[in-house]
Amino acid sequence: MSDRNYTIDTGAPSTEPERQYYYMKKAKKLVQAASNQAGRTLSFCITTFGCQMNARDSEKLAGILLEIGYQEIEDEQKADFVIFNTCTVRENANQRLYGRLGQINRAKRKNPNMLIGLCGCMMQEDTVVEKLRKSYSFVDLIFGTHNIYKFAELVYHRIKSGQQIIDIWEQSDQIVEDLPSERKFSFKSGVNITFGCNNFCTYCIVPYVRGRERSRNPQDIINEVISLSKDGVIEVMLLGQNVNSYGNDFQNNPTNLEKPICDNFTDLLKEIEKIEGIRRIRFMTSHPKDLSDELVTWMAESKKICKHLHLPIQSGSSRVLHMMNRKYDKETFLTLVHKIRQAVPDISLTTDIIVGFPGETEEDFQETLDVVKKVRFDSAFTFIYSKRTGTPAANLIQTTSEEEIKDRFNRLLDLIHQSSSEDSARDVGSIQEVLVECVNEQHPQLVTGRLSNNKLVHFPGKDSLIGSLQYVRLIEGKGFYYIGEQVC
Repeated sequence: MSDRNYTIDTGAPSTEPERQYYYMKKAKKLVQAASNQAGRTLSFCITTFGCQMNARDSEKLAGILLEIGYQEIEDEQKADFVIFNTCTVRENANQRLYGRLGQINRAKRKNPNMLIGLCGCMMQEDTVVEKLRKSYSFVDLIFGTHNIYKFAELVYHRIKSGQQIIDIWEQSDQIVEDLPSERKFSFKSGVNITFGCNNFCTYCIVPYVRGRERSRNPQDIINEVISLSKDGVIEVMLLGQNVNSYGNDFQNNPTNLEKPICDNFTDLLKEIEKIEGIRRIRFMTSHPKDLSDELVTWMAESKKICKHLHLPIQSGSSRVLHMMNRKYDKETFLTLVHKIRQAVPDISLTTDIIVGFPGETEEDFQETLDVVKKVRFDSAFTFIYSKRTGTPAANLIQTTSEEEIKDRFNRLLDLIHQSSSEDSARDVGSIQEVLVECVNEQHPQLVTGRLSNNKLVHFPGKDSLIGSLQYVRLIEGKGFYYIGEQVC
């Protein structure tokens, strides 16, 4: 679906990213003129919903807006360009967005310079876009997940034409490199390695809104990490809906790459390991069905891969896993965990769990509790199942009462909290390396950092420590975080 209310500029380059840099220059002149007329530099504010993939996309949007002359502020009510980067994993997210739009429209009436942009997964739904077109005509720019690289071009045509721009693509196999990006942190960064998803879990809308899986050229990834390292980044997070299947599409589309330097995730990790200046490597998310023996072996041998693995199980019941189309069963998952723990004994395992999937019985739920007891996850993102229109699971009948589902959810939370609290005690007294990330918001005399296993540590320190690796003695375990003291 594409509704372009603008005229294509025939003078623009046809190749990317040259075309977008052309439009950045043209947009910059328009923004500068508007800033001069307003007597101040125009500002922008981006609000990001959803996953780390969305957060990385927002950094790219911010980089382009800075390039064309906007300055970033945190108050969306005062910004001249407000962007909502949306998530559609949970259906109630749609209603929250409509509420936010009502609020921001009141601010727009007071600010003639204000533009409102919507992007992200929610914009890939036809019904959403149609509702926005009919009932939210004050929204200036609407685009989706496949053409985010065209943001500068879209902004230029919106400012130039004064008309609403709606540009949604159903799919795309194009990955555009070397566009501006403004990182949230100077010392760590996310790095996309794949886009889209091929798994089609029955409860998940992501493959329908993000498209089929596409892997970036490994050399482009490596070049990006080298550039980040030169810019002071010491930790990278490799991002994808399923990082373990990186490179699978190279074999299906041999014209995509010629003789790639690596065509699977483990080999990519080995190449990134060689980059000087990078001290820590993280990645997410890993699908259990694609986590290879080679990856487990390399995690044990690597000097830079962090001792943390996020491995979503979703349910401990093989029957429910089959209904979810997860393509593994309970025993396969437990065998995989045993293999990982054998290779990396001090690894921290975290997971995702859905409670109340349609058809889940108490017996099924007990299987989930059994897995939690056996694996002893360090933490878990737990969700009560939310029907998502457009997914196969939306057609299933819910046979369990809301009260019973909430009871199961609370029992699961209690078990995870108990396990995490008990296991956190094992590291009390040890000295570990911490990447300091920020000053603690509640206690300014403390700084907050992250261990290799991804747990947080709060300890006395000054903001000059932010972005550095420090050795800290863990003196008290609080379940999901520690209190520590710096070791000089």
